[in-house]
Amino acid sequence: MHTADIIERFRVMDGDGFRLKHFDPAETCGLDIEKDEAKELLQLGVKRLHDLQERLYAERRWSILIVLQAIDTAGKDSTIKHVMSGVNPQGCIVHSFKAPSLTELRHDFLWRTSCKLPERGEIGIFNRSYYEEVLVVRVHEELRHKQNLPPEPAGEELWTKRFESIRDFEKHLGRNGTVVLKFFLNLSREEQKRRLLARIDEPDKNWKFDLNDIVEREHWDDYQRAYQAAIAATATKSAPWHIVPADNKWFTRLVVAATIVECLERLDPRFPPVDDDLRKAMAKARKQLLDDGEHKNGKGDRDHG
Repeated sequence: MHTADIIERFRVMDGDGFRLKHFDPAETCGLDIEKDEAKELLQLGVKRLHDLQERLYAERRWSILIVLQAIDTAGKDSTIKHVMSGVNPQGCIVHSFKAPSLTELRHDFLWRTSCKLPERGEIGIFNRSYYEEVLVVRVHEELRHKQNLPPEPAGEELWTKRFESIRDFEKHLGRNGTVVLKFFLNLSREEQKRRLLARIDEPDKNWKFDLNDIVEREHWDDYQRAYQAAIAATATKSAPWHIVPADNKWFTRLVVAATIVECLERLDPRFPPVDDDLRKAMAKARKQLLDDGEHKNGKGDRDHG
């Protein structure tokens, strides 16, 4: 299967008929490769990503917003680490959104993420995002009560209106040069159990363990329904979702890297052209630098004479 076909397989651009259960968390599209080979393939993707990101940064026309959503232990942090390892940090900024502060709660639900959007030429990564407001806040109703919202909209209408706000927000970003790429790292319940046990049983992973992950696991079905609703309501052609299998980390990273590379290749960023005035200035500067070198060499010869 070609890379483009693999990307397309997991892309959702229309929520009509979308069912999360139709996507297998253990899918690898028939790829049966060794760990070292997967690492080599990823490095090729990372190198290509580095080259394209350099042009994106130089051109300063577009920006890319990568939204990463997943349940606990799905591998958001490690995906960022491995996929973006070769990108110039000057043009790539990661924001991890935890529980909102009191100040953030006093604003609308899109405010805190709006303040962290990437500039033109940058790749911005949201490790969790404004989607938490239709996911964790929907699963845990007590969080919504803390937001001191107006009485209307309420109930199901609240989520419908928030989905509408998100679609409008992402459409606005697209119209202004920010390409939105959304990834849901689709982890199975069985694989999450295995990873949580590893954090308990393996000493070098103990630091990763968080008791809250066990608490949240009890809400597994609620989260699946919340993701189902959010993805179905906000998947659009201009801001698609990518339902990436997450049971095999090597495959997750390959798909995410390939999707970002495909997006950049479609934008086709170029280094800014050099106009005549700049060429003349460069020629003058070059001559000045060469003359400066000759002057120093000549002075040095006289001193030694």
